[in-house]
Amino acid sequence: MATERTDVDGVSVPTGHFIGGEHIPSETTFETRCPFDWDWKLADIARGTAATAHKAVTAAAEAFPIWSGYSVRDRAGCLNRLADLIEENKDDIATVECLDMAMLLESLKLRLVPRGALNFRNYADIIEAHEERVWSSKGTTNTVIRMPAGPAVIITPWNAPFMLSTWKVAPALASGNTVILKPAEWSPLSAAKLSDLINEAGFPKGTFNIVQGYGHDLGAALVADPRVKRLSFTGSPETARKIGHAAAENIVPFTAELGGKGPLMVFEDCDLEAAAKKAAGQFDDSGQVCLAGTRLLVQNGIMAPFLEKFHAFTDTHVMGDSRDSATTMTAMIHPEHFARVAGFVDRARANGDEIVRGGKVHKEGCLWYEPTLIRPKGNDSEVVQNEIFGPVLTIQGFDSEEEGIALANSTNYGLSGIVYTSSAERAERVGRAVRSGIVWVNCFLIRDLTAPFGGIGESGIGREGGDYALDFHADLKTLQIFEGSVS
Repeated sequence: MATERTDVDGVSVPTGHFIGGEHIPSETTFETRCPFDWDWKLADIARGTAATAHKAVTAAAEAFPIWSGYSVRDRAGCLNRLADLIEENKDDIATVECLDMAMLLESLKLRLVPRGALNFRNYADIIEAHEERVWSSKGTTNTVIRMPAGPAVIITPWNAPFMLSTWKVAPALASGNTVILKPAEWSPLSAAKLSDLINEAGFPKGTFNIVQGYGHDLGAALVADPRVKRLSFTGSPETARKIGHAAAENIVPFTAELGGKGPLMVFEDCDLEAAAKKAAGQFDDSGQVCLAGTRLLVQNGIMAPFLEKFHAFTDTHVMGDSRDSATTMTAMIHPEHFARVAGFVDRARANGDEIVRGGKVHKEGCLWYEPTLIRPKGNDSEVVQNEIFGPVLTIQGFDSEEEGIALANSTNYGLSGIVYTSSAERAERVGRAVRSGIVWVNCFLIRDLTAPFGGIGESGIGREGGDYALDFHADLKTLQIFEGSVS
């Protein structure tokens, strides 16, 4: 039987499920290991079953009338206290995630974990500032009311697990819903730290629950439970289709963020130094970022100088221990994922695509893959059309703005785009023409948390962020009262 806690480099971490405010072990377990030192087993994690899913949904369903009955002010108070606790424990959370997922420790401490706290604080502010829409029409007064929907199942990915869990959990809780969170089995430990803080923050027991395990049994049971009223998922299109079937069976609203194949467009009039540096920066976190600009689309007139600068910036990357401040490129998450990424490059080579740089293991027996750039034989090449999710970029040239836009929109994905140009007119034209959920011009990964976030096509359905997420997590009701009938 799994224990309830383990020590991860001096940090005590729950390894059991968290249901009804209690840490619960299980009879069976799965292990999690450190990606940059695969011989280091970090923990044995409780492995949930359909029975675990039923118990967690029951706890969330029983807590729902209590939590949904809290006033907006009281819910915001809990969210703010949780944000305070995350900030107080950020070093421990960062340490755990660094070891479990291999994200850079410095980045986690400075950006990712504080962003987790900000997610809760942001939604506390949004719900307190919300004003119901009220108007008169045809002799009646109309009021649009957000009603909490019920228990929400949230399934998160293995990359940036703490930040992405908080990003999804915060609006669900702010809306008055109760939550069952299932983190990815490859990096479950940092999200598990939330369970240490929930009770201290004052949430009613059962408001927030965490279950650990695999998608084919635990996850399938969660999404099929008819008591669940919202489903939110980040991961692969293949898994999303299965969850979508379950959502359709129970007629449950479903949102999915499914990754991308973002274009990074470089025009002749841009700041070439900035564009090349940002392109080389797409290798950060070994390319395990859904928003990354993995398809470099460069205007042919500047291809040679762009590549010269790009190679120079890429040469500065350092692959090493994620705790070392000198490291810029992390190890990949898992041997299975490493093999998947290497398989893409091997097939590209066999297909006749040109490996411009990289294309091999950094060091045998480890999970670092060299930063790789591929010039595809054609736009239909697998490495252009399919998400790789590793340190592998493609590069293609274009002549006209129209040709560049056509290439940018030539995949089934549509999550993000990046454009480098010094022309305000071109920024507006191209930014509007690229079909994706977000387009950055002369920048990358700058986020306003009140803006909608999500993708189109195989990048997903629905939107998160700001009021968009609150509307998803609510049942909207119009209260219509005949004017003059009440006093």
